[in-house]
Amino acid sequence: MAEHGHADGHSDGHRHGHADGHNAGHRHRHGHGVSAEADRRYLTGALALIAGFMAVEVVAGLIARSLALISDAGHMLTDAIAVVFALIAMRIAARPPQGGFTYGLKRAEIISAQVNGITLLLLAACFVFEGVRRLVAPPDVEGLYVVVTGLAGIAVNLAATWLLSRADRSSLNVEGAYQHILNDLFAFVATTVAGAAIWFTGWTRADAIAALVTASLMFKAGWGLVRDAGRVFMEAAPVGMSPAEIGARTATLEHVVEVHDLHIWEVTSGYAALSAHILVAHGADCHTVRQAAERMFRDTYGIEHITLQVDHVPPGLLTIGDAAPHCAAPHGPAHRSPPRPEPRH
Repeated sequence: MAEHGHADGHSDGHRHGHADGHNAGHRHRHGHGVSAEADRRYLTGALALIAGFMAVEVVAGLIARSLALISDAGHMLTDAIAVVFALIAMRIAARPPQGGFTYGLKRAEIISAQVNGITLLLLAACFVFEGVRRLVAPPDVEGLYVVVTGLAGIAVNLAATWLLSRADRSSLNVEGAYQHILNDLFAFVATTVAGAAIWFTGWTRADAIAALVTASLMFKAGWGLVRDAGRVFMEAAPVGMSPAEIGARTATLEHVVEVHDLHIWEVTSGYAALSAHILVAHGADCHTVRQAAERMFRDTYGIEHITLQVDHVPPGLLTIGDAAPHCAAPHGPAHRSPPRPEPRH
Protein backbone atom coordinates (compact mmCIF):
# COMPACT_ATOMS: atom_id res chain seq x y z
CA MET A 1 0.00 0.00 0.00
CA ALA A 2 1.45 3.32 -1.03
CA GLU A 3 2.03 6.07 1.54
CA HIS A 4 -0.24 9.09 1.19
CA GLY A 5 1.47 12.27 2.27
CA HIS A 6 0.20 15.82 2.70
CA ALA A 7 1.67 17.16 -0.51
CA ASP A 8 -0.10 14.96 -3.05
CA GLY A 9 -3.77 15.90 -3.16
CA HIS A 10 -5.18 12.97 -5.15
CA SER A 11 -2.59 10.19 -5.36
CA ASP A 12 -3.95 6.68 -5.96
CA GLY A 13 -7.49 7.94 -5.46
CA HIS A 14 -7.08 7.98 -1.67
CA ARG A 15 -6.35 11.67 -1.11
CA HIS A 16 -9.26 14.06 -1.09
CA GLY A 17 -8.20 17.64 -0.78
CA HIS A 18 -10.07 20.86 -1.45
CA ALA A 19 -11.14 20.08 -5.00
CA ASP A 20 -12.68 16.68 -4.23
CA GLY A 21 -14.31 18.00 -1.09
CA HIS A 22 -16.02 20.69 -3.13
CA ASN A 23 -17.46 18.21 -5.58
CA ALA A 24 -19.45 16.42 -2.88
CA GLY A 25 -19.65 18.92 -0.06
CA HIS A 26 -19.85 22.44 -1.46
CA ARG A 27 -23.58 22.52 -1.94
CA HIS A 28 -24.30 25.11 0.73
CA ARG A 29 -27.75 26.66 0.92
CA HIS A 30 -28.37 30.10 -0.51
CA GLY A 31 -32.17 30.02 -0.66
CA HIS A 32 -34.45 30.79 2.25
CA GLY A 33 -37.87 30.86 0.61
CA VAL A 34 -37.71 34.66 0.16
CA SER A 35 -36.01 36.13 -2.91
CA ALA A 36 -33.29 38.76 -2.58
CA GLU A 37 -35.47 41.17 -4.56
CA ALA A 38 -38.35 40.64 -2.11
CA ASP A 39 -35.95 41.26 0.78
CA ARG A 40 -34.95 44.57 -0.79
CA ARG A 41 -38.59 45.60 -1.23
CA TYR A 42 -39.41 44.84 2.40
CA LEU A 43 -36.34 46.71 3.62
CA THR A 44 -37.04 49.71 1.39
CA GLY A 45 -40.65 49.90 2.60
CA ALA A 46 -39.53 49.81 6.22
CA LEU A 47 -36.90 52.50 5.51
CA ALA A 48 -39.51 54.85 4.04
CA LEU A 49 -41.75 54.47 7.10
CA ILE A 50 -38.88 55.00 9.53
CA ALA A 51 -37.32 58.01 7.80
CA GLY A 52 -40.65 59.81 7.42
CA PHE A 53 -41.69 59.35 11.00
CA MET A 54 -38.20 60.13 12.35
CA ALA A 55 -38.44 63.66 10.92
CA VAL A 56 -41.87 64.13 12.52
CA GLU A 57 -40.58 62.86 15.87
CA VAL A 58 -37.60 65.23 15.96
CA VAL A 59 -39.89 68.21 15.41
CA ALA A 60 -42.36 66.97 18.05
CA GLY A 61 -39.56 66.29 20.52
CA LEU A 62 -38.15 69.80 20.13
CA ILE A 63 -41.61 71.38 20.54
CA ALA A 64 -42.45 69.24 23.58
CA ARG A 65 -38.89 69.50 25.00
CA SER A 66 -39.02 65.70 25.46
CA LEU A 67 -35.75 63.80 25.71
CA ALA A 68 -37.69 60.54 25.40
CA LEU A 69 -39.00 61.58 21.98
CA ILE A 70 -35.60 62.81 20.81
CA SER A 71 -33.91 59.65 22.07
CA ASP A 72 -36.52 57.60 20.22
CA ALA A 73 -35.75 59.63 17.10
CA GLY A 74 -32.07 58.87 17.60
CA HIS A 75 -32.92 55.20 17.92
CA MET A 76 -34.97 55.45 14.71
CA LEU A 77 -31.96 57.05 13.01
CA THR A 78 -29.94 53.96 13.86
CA ASP A 79 -32.86 51.87 12.55
CA ALA A 80 -32.72 53.76 9.26
CA ILE A 81 -28.94 53.38 9.09
CA ALA A 82 -29.26 49.69 9.85
CA VAL A 83 -31.71 49.23 6.97
CA VAL A 84 -29.55 51.29 4.58
CA PHE A 85 -26.46 49.25 5.51
CA ALA A 86 -28.47 46.05 5.08
CA LEU A 87 -29.52 47.11 1.58
CA ILE A 88 -25.98 48.07 0.61
CA ALA A 89 -24.51 44.91 2.13
CA MET A 90 -27.01 42.73 0.26
CA ARG A 91 -25.87 44.17 -3.07
CA ILE A 92 -22.18 43.90 -2.22
CA ALA A 93 -22.50 40.36 -0.85
CA ALA A 94 -24.25 39.22 -4.04
CA ARG A 95 -21.14 39.88 -6.12
CA PRO A 96 -19.41 36.68 -7.30
CA PRO A 97 -15.99 35.63 -5.96
CA GLN A 98 -13.13 37.18 -7.88
CA GLY A 99 -9.48 38.05 -7.44
CA GLY A 100 -8.26 37.61 -3.89
CA PHE A 101 -11.81 37.46 -2.47
CA THR A 102 -12.32 33.72 -2.84
CA TYR A 103 -15.57 33.77 -0.87
CA GLY A 104 -16.77 36.91 -2.60
CA LEU A 105 -17.81 39.82 -0.39
CA LYS A 106 -20.29 37.92 1.75
CA ARG A 107 -18.93 39.40 4.99
CA ALA A 108 -20.12 42.86 3.95
CA GLU A 109 -23.27 42.12 5.96
CA ILE A 110 -21.15 41.33 9.01
CA ILE A 111 -19.39 44.69 8.71
CA SER A 112 -22.84 46.28 8.48
CA ALA A 113 -23.98 44.50 11.65
CA GLN A 114 -20.79 45.51 13.49
CA VAL A 115 -21.18 49.19 12.55
CA ASN A 116 -24.85 49.16 13.56
CA GLY A 117 -24.02 47.57 16.90
CA ILE A 118 -21.30 50.09 17.72
CA THR A 119 -23.59 52.98 16.75
CA LEU A 120 -26.30 51.68 19.06
CA LEU A 121 -23.86 51.42 21.97
CA LEU A 122 -22.57 54.97 21.46
CA LEU A 123 -26.06 56.45 21.22
CA ALA A 124 -27.18 54.52 24.29
CA ALA A 125 -24.25 55.95 26.27
CA CYS A 126 -25.25 59.49 25.25
CA PHE A 127 -28.86 58.95 26.26
CA VAL A 128 -27.87 57.48 29.63
CA PHE A 129 -25.77 60.56 30.37
CA GLU A 130 -28.54 62.98 29.38
CA GLY A 131 -31.22 60.88 31.08
CA VAL A 132 -29.37 60.95 34.40
CA ARG A 133 -28.86 64.70 34.06
CA ARG A 134 -32.59 65.20 33.51
CA LEU A 135 -33.42 63.01 36.48
CA VAL A 136 -31.44 65.42 38.64
CA ALA A 137 -32.85 68.58 37.02
CA PRO A 138 -36.00 67.71 35.03
CA PRO A 139 -37.20 70.30 32.47
CA ASP A 140 -40.83 70.97 31.61
CA VAL A 141 -42.23 68.40 29.15
CA GLU A 142 -45.47 68.61 27.15
CA GLY A 143 -47.09 65.27 27.98
CA LEU A 144 -49.79 65.48 25.30
CA TYR A 145 -47.23 65.81 22.48
CA VAL A 146 -45.37 62.81 23.85
CA VAL A 147 -48.49 60.64 24.00
CA VAL A 148 -49.69 61.53 20.49
CA THR A 149 -46.25 61.06 18.95
CA GLY A 150 -45.68 57.86 20.90
CA LEU A 151 -48.93 56.30 19.68
CA ALA A 152 -48.07 57.24 16.10
CA GLY A 153 -44.60 55.71 16.60
CA ILE A 154 -46.12 52.45 17.81
CA ALA A 155 -48.23 52.26 14.65
CA VAL A 156 -45.29 53.03 12.34
CA ASN A 157 -42.97 50.57 14.06
CA LEU A 158 -45.62 47.84 14.02
CA ALA A 159 -45.84 48.27 10.23
CA ALA A 160 -42.05 48.34 9.77
CA THR A 161 -41.59 45.32 12.05
CA TRP A 162 -44.18 43.38 10.06
CA LEU A 163 -42.39 44.22 6.79
CA LEU A 164 -39.00 43.09 8.07
CA SER A 165 -40.45 39.95 9.63
CA ARG A 166 -41.27 38.84 6.07
CA ALA A 167 -37.63 39.21 4.94
CA ASP A 168 -34.85 36.64 5.43
CA ARG A 169 -33.99 36.97 9.13
CA SER A 170 -31.29 34.28 8.93
CA SER A 171 -29.08 37.09 7.59
CA LEU A 172 -27.35 38.86 10.47
CA ASN A 173 -27.74 42.37 9.04
CA VAL A 174 -31.45 41.83 8.25
CA GLU A 175 -31.95 40.42 11.74
CA GLY A 176 -30.03 43.39 13.11
CA ALA A 177 -32.36 45.83 11.35
CA TYR A 178 -35.36 43.84 12.59
CA GLN A 179 -34.11 43.92 16.19
CA HIS A 180 -33.47 47.67 15.92
CA ILE A 181 -37.07 48.32 14.92
CA LEU A 182 -38.55 45.82 17.37
CA ASN A 183 -36.64 47.43 20.24
CA ASP A 184 -37.77 50.82 19.01
CA LEU A 185 -41.35 49.58 19.21
CA PHE A 186 -40.80 48.68 22.87
CA ALA A 187 -39.21 52.10 23.42
CA PHE A 188 -42.27 53.86 21.97
CA VAL A 189 -44.46 51.96 24.41
CA ALA A 190 -42.28 53.22 27.27
CA THR A 191 -42.37 56.76 25.86
CA THR A 192 -46.16 56.73 25.57
CA VAL A 193 -46.52 55.53 29.14
CA ALA A 194 -44.15 58.30 30.28
CA GLY A 195 -46.09 60.91 28.31
CA ALA A 196 -49.36 59.78 29.88
CA ALA A 197 -47.80 59.99 33.37
CA ILE A 198 -46.62 63.54 32.66
CA TRP A 199 -49.95 64.56 31.13
CA PHE A 200 -52.06 63.28 34.03
CA THR A 201 -49.73 63.80 37.00
CA GLY A 202 -47.17 66.38 35.92
CA TRP A 203 -44.29 64.10 37.02
CA THR A 204 -41.71 65.17 34.41
CA ARG A 205 -39.03 62.73 35.58
CA ALA A 206 -41.03 60.00 33.82
CA ASP A 207 -39.58 61.33 30.54
CA ALA A 208 -36.01 60.74 31.71
CA ILE A 209 -36.88 57.26 32.99
CA ALA A 210 -38.40 56.38 29.60
CA ALA A 211 -35.21 57.59 27.92
CA LEU A 212 -33.15 55.34 30.21
CA VAL A 213 -35.40 52.39 29.34
CA THR A 214 -34.82 53.14 25.65
CA ALA A 215 -31.07 53.31 26.26
CA SER A 216 -31.09 49.92 27.99
CA LEU A 217 -32.83 48.37 24.98
CA MET A 218 -30.24 49.97 22.71
CA PHE A 219 -27.41 48.56 24.83
CA LYS A 220 -28.94 45.10 24.61
CA ALA A 221 -29.44 45.20 20.84
CA GLY A 222 -26.06 46.84 20.18
CA TRP A 223 -24.10 44.38 22.28
CA GLY A 224 -25.85 41.45 20.63
CA LEU A 225 -24.89 42.68 17.16
CA VAL A 226 -21.28 43.42 18.13
CA ARG A 227 -20.93 40.03 19.84
CA ASP A 228 -22.42 38.02 16.97
CA ALA A 229 -20.48 39.91 14.30
CA GLY A 230 -17.29 39.51 16.34
CA ARG A 231 -17.76 35.73 16.43
CA VAL A 232 -17.90 35.65 12.63
CA PHE A 233 -14.84 37.90 12.27
CA MET A 234 -12.89 35.75 14.74
CA GLU A 235 -14.02 32.65 12.79
CA ALA A 236 -15.51 31.02 15.86
CA ALA A 237 -17.70 27.96 15.42
CA PRO A 238 -21.38 28.84 14.88
CA VAL A 239 -23.41 29.14 18.06
CA GLY A 240 -24.70 25.72 19.06
CA MET A 241 -21.94 23.77 17.30
CA SER A 242 -19.22 22.14 19.40
CA PRO A 243 -16.06 21.29 17.42
CA ALA A 244 -15.03 18.86 20.18
CA GLU A 245 -18.32 16.98 19.91
CA ILE A 246 -18.22 16.94 16.10
CA GLY A 247 -14.61 15.76 16.07
CA ALA A 248 -15.30 12.99 18.59
CA ARG A 249 -18.37 11.87 16.67
CA THR A 250 -16.45 11.81 13.38
CA ALA A 251 -13.80 9.62 15.01
CA THR A 252 -16.46 7.00 15.76
CA LEU A 253 -17.27 6.49 12.07
CA GLU A 254 -16.34 3.10 10.69
CA HIS A 255 -12.66 2.78 9.63
CA VAL A 256 -11.73 6.24 11.03
CA VAL A 257 -8.56 6.19 13.17
CA GLU A 258 -8.02 9.92 13.81
CA VAL A 259 -9.48 13.33 13.03
CA HIS A 260 -7.37 16.48 13.33
CA ASP A 261 -7.05 19.98 11.83
CA LEU A 262 -10.80 20.27 12.34
CA HIS A 263 -12.04 23.80 11.66
CA ILE A 264 -15.64 25.02 11.77
CA TRP A 265 -16.46 28.65 11.05
CA GLU A 266 -19.02 30.96 9.44
CA VAL A 267 -18.22 32.74 6.19
CA THR A 268 -21.24 34.92 6.89
CA SER A 269 -24.40 34.49 8.94
CA GLY A 270 -26.11 31.21 8.12
CA TYR A 271 -23.20 29.98 5.97
CA ALA A 272 -21.22 27.46 8.04
CA ALA A 273 -18.08 25.81 6.66
CA LEU A 274 -15.98 22.87 7.84
CA SER A 275 -12.60 21.43 6.94
CA ALA A 276 -10.79 18.49 8.50
CA HIS A 277 -8.04 15.90 7.97
CA ILE A 278 -9.27 12.34 8.51
CA LEU A 279 -7.01 9.30 8.81
CA VAL A 280 -8.52 5.89 8.05
CA ALA A 281 -7.33 2.35 8.56
CA HIS A 282 -5.24 0.58 5.93
CA GLY A 283 -7.42 -1.19 3.43
CA ALA A 284 -10.41 1.10 4.03
CA ASP A 285 -12.03 2.95 1.14
CA CYS A 286 -11.25 6.65 1.60
CA HIS A 287 -14.10 7.73 -0.67
CA THR A 288 -16.67 5.77 1.35
CA VAL A 289 -15.43 7.27 4.63
CA ARG A 290 -15.46 10.77 3.15
CA GLN A 291 -19.03 10.35 1.92
CA ALA A 292 -20.16 9.04 5.31
CA ALA A 293 -18.54 12.01 7.09
CA GLU A 294 -20.04 14.55 4.68
CA ARG A 295 -23.47 12.97 5.07
CA MET A 296 -23.20 13.24 8.86
CA PHE A 297 -22.09 16.89 8.71
CA ARG A 298 -24.96 17.81 6.39
CA ASP A 299 -27.76 15.80 7.97
CA THR A 300 -26.85 16.20 11.65
CA TYR A 301 -25.28 19.66 11.79
CA GLY A 302 -26.60 21.38 8.65
CA ILE A 303 -23.10 22.15 7.32
CA GLU A 304 -23.04 22.27 3.53
CA HIS A 305 -19.64 23.78 2.71
CA ILE A 306 -17.36 20.82 3.51
CA THR A 307 -13.72 20.27 2.58
CA LEU A 308 -12.16 16.99 3.73
CA GLN A 309 -8.72 15.48 3.26
CA VAL A 310 -8.79 11.72 3.77
CA ASP A 311 -5.60 9.61 4.07
CA HIS A 312 -4.62 6.15 5.12
CA VAL A 313 -3.08 6.22 8.56
CA PRO A 314 0.75 6.10 8.61
CA PRO A 315 2.29 3.15 10.50
CA GLY A 316 3.58 5.35 13.32
CA LEU A 317 0.08 6.18 14.53
CA LEU A 318 -0.80 2.52 14.94
CA THR A 319 1.77 1.96 17.67
CA ILE A 320 0.72 1.76 21.32
CA GLY A 321 1.50 4.81 23.44
CA ASP A 322 1.97 8.48 22.56
CA ALA A 323 2.78 8.67 18.89
CA ALA A 324 4.06 11.71 17.04
CA PRO A 325 1.32 13.70 15.32
CA HIS A 326 0.69 13.02 11.66
CA CYS A 327 1.07 16.69 10.69
CA ALA A 328 4.12 18.78 11.58
CA ALA A 329 2.02 21.65 12.95
CA PRO A 330 -1.52 20.41 13.67
CA HIS A 331 -4.18 22.94 14.60
CA GLY A 332 -6.28 21.98 17.58
CA PRO A 333 -6.68 18.62 19.29
CA ALA A 334 -6.61 15.23 17.57
CA HIS A 335 -9.68 13.04 17.99
CA ARG A 336 -8.84 9.32 18.10
CA SER A 337 -11.33 6.55 17.46
CA PRO A 338 -12.39 4.63 20.58
CA PRO A 339 -11.03 1.07 21.01
CA ARG A 340 -13.08 -1.34 18.97
CA PRO A 341 -13.58 -4.99 19.95
CA GLU A 342 -11.61 -7.52 17.92
CA PRO A 343 -13.80 -9.44 15.46
CA ARG A 344 -14.53 -13.02 16.48
CA HIS A 345 -13.39 -15.79 14.17
